This record gives sequence, C-alpha cells and structure tokens, in this order.
Amino acid sequence: MKKIVFALSLIFGLLSTTNLQAQSAKEVLDKCAATVSSRDGVKADFTMTSAQYGNASGKIAVKGKKFHATTPMATMWFNGKTLWTYMSKNEEVNVTNPSESQLQVLNPYNFVNMYKQGYDYTMTQSGSAYTVHLTATDQSRRVKEMFISVDKKNYHPTEVKILQKQKWTTFVISNLVTTKLPDAEFSFNSKDFPSAEVIDLR
Repeated sequence: MKKIVFALSLIFGLLSTTNLQAQSAKEVLDKCAATVSSRDGVKADFTMTSAQYGNASGKIAVKGKKFHATTPMATMWFNGKTLWTYMSKNEEVNVTNPSESQLQVLNPYNFVNMYKQGYDYTMTQSGSAYTVHLTATDQSRRVKEMFISVDKKNYHPTEVKILQKQKWTTFVISNLVTTKLPDAEFSFNSKDFPSAEVIDLR
C-alpha cells in the first residue's frame, strides 16, 4: 500500500511540475506577444537562416497582423489579408493571400497569432533568455515545432526557430523599438514603383 501511495505521489508531482512549466511558458509568451502587439507598431532588424528558403537579412515593421519587410532582394507588404512581394531584380510584384504557415516564414512575429491554440509548451532558462518549445498537438499543422527565445528583462523575442517539412528556419531579431506606424505602411503603392509589373496570383 505504501508503495502504491508513493508511486501515485510521484506521478502527481510530475504532472504538477509539467502543468506549472506549461503555465509559466504560456505567461512568458503572453508577455512577449504584448511587447510585439503594440497598438502603434514595432520595428526591428532581422536575419534569416533557412535550408529551404535561403538566407536573408533586413528590417521589419509590424502592427497587429500587418507587416512590412525589406531585404536586398525583395520588399513585402501584408495588410492582414493581401501580400504584395516586390522582386527588385525583375521589377515584379506578386500578389497573394498567404496561409498561416507561409506567413510564419515571412514574418518572424507571426507566432503571436499562432501559439495560443494547437500547441503544447515547455520552457528552459539559460543566461538572460527564456526558450519556449512549442509542439503541435494537431499533426496536420504545417508548423510542427517552434522555439522562441525571449529576453528576461524586456520580454522582447530574440530568436524564432520554426520547423516545416522537416526543415528549420531561424530568425535572429535585434533592435526592437515601439513606434507609431500608419496603416499605409503595410500596403503596396504602385505610384512608388511605376515600372513594376503586377502579377495577381490570388
């Protein structure tokens, strides 16, 4: 009888520890999402390393679900529904309505729109950062796993690593600042690119 009670206490203890860890990981992501989801908007620098999509670096502006990203090869505007991608090499603008998983690769901050449903959480701490590991509870989701590193002092995301099709894409984020961004920042303006050919792929 004592052995059974002891075994049960160990099981309940492990379950309690897991629940507390999941809860604290969720709290860290909630605070991180709050810093990114400023009503005015945020700007930051980023570098992307990806076996699937190649490497890039640039700047990104985010306001809610909207974003505007610039790299030496391309500029992207997303107004919450429509994505415009301008390729400077051939002066083309592709117009699409991207999926959730496509947005995650294009916008490292899109995790703030994903993590609350469909993922389990665990968390580790190292130095000045929390690292939250998310695994999809629904295996039909294209983003199977994410690692999100969060600065302990200001809860800014410093790295986002995502798994799609068995390949990892890593974003390193720096110089995040809150700033007031107009909605026009997130839509393509043809007047600024008079020579561009617009290709509607929707």
